[in-house]
Amino acid sequence: MGIDARAADRSGSRPRRDVSRPGMGRRPRSAVTPEPDEQDAPASLPEPVTMRLDGKVALVTGAGSPDGIGYATARRLSDLGARVAIVSTTRRIHERAGELGVTGFVADLTDESEVGALADAVTEQLGDVEVLVNNAGLASRASPEVLRPVAQLSYDEWQGEIDRNLTTAFLCSRAFIGGMAERGWGRIVNLAATAGPVNALPTEAAYAAAKAGVVGLTRALAMEMIADGVTVNAVAPGTIYTAASTMAEIKQGLGTPVGRPGTPDEVAAAITFLCSPAASYITGQMLVVDGGNSVREAQFR
Repeated sequence: MGIDARAADRSGSRPRRDVSRPGMGRRPRSAVTPEPDEQDAPASLPEPVTMRLDGKVALVTGAGSPDGIGYATARRLSDLGARVAIVSTTRRIHERAGELGVTGFVADLTDESEVGALADAVTEQLGDVEVLVNNAGLASRASPEVLRPVAQLSYDEWQGEIDRNLTTAFLCSRAFIGGMAERGWGRIVNLAATAGPVNALPTEAAYAAAKAGVVGLTRALAMEMIADGVTVNAVAPGTIYTAASTMAEIKQGLGTPVGRPGTPDEVAAAITFLCSPAASYITGQMLVVDGGNSVREAQFR
């Protein structure tokens, strides 16, 4: 099923959310933190250690490519019992939705008003979002990375990379955290990258800065939401093989300690674990999925 969030009916009975006031509905917190008592039981029992997400509503952004991380993640979440919505900037998302048996939406996630319309549309069609995977922004044929030295980088190119890779995660997270906090449960997983948080290459300053920013956003939001039962984590892929991979990227993957590039499904496995009840004691973390490449001191001895 496909829906264009830009064309969503905003005149129905459901009030249009005010995207400039995203915190409405947040559960009140106690103003005073009680002193711990060794004889007191925990305030709440741990969640069951299960990967199942039966009945949970999950939204995966940037899932337009049939061989991408977003698509693989949506498939895994659906297999775990979640009711899944996927979104991209083009109408090809409707093809992906049909293939997966999920609901597809079209929206520009760098636009505040379109994110608000998307949030309304997903909630109306599927219910309140409890799992959010901010995958939008990874390089694709439709939105390639800007590879240019800082001295030659235009302001528009810089801003475009920041908006696509960081602002999208901010706007989407802000749209749904109030509802998650109100219900006392939620999962947010942001897609970072090894480029920026772990290492960097020449000509990729804007992308690296944006992905490092994703990790900073993840950690700050994790601390803001920790008392509301919401975990926020990041996954940082290294070289992942897709149809859009260049020969240079494939060779880079062959040079990892594992000896090959990763697959979208291997990244999706890490994402879906962090989305599950089994990851209830993990928040504010970045999980690197790069075949051990970032921990090797030197390629040859």
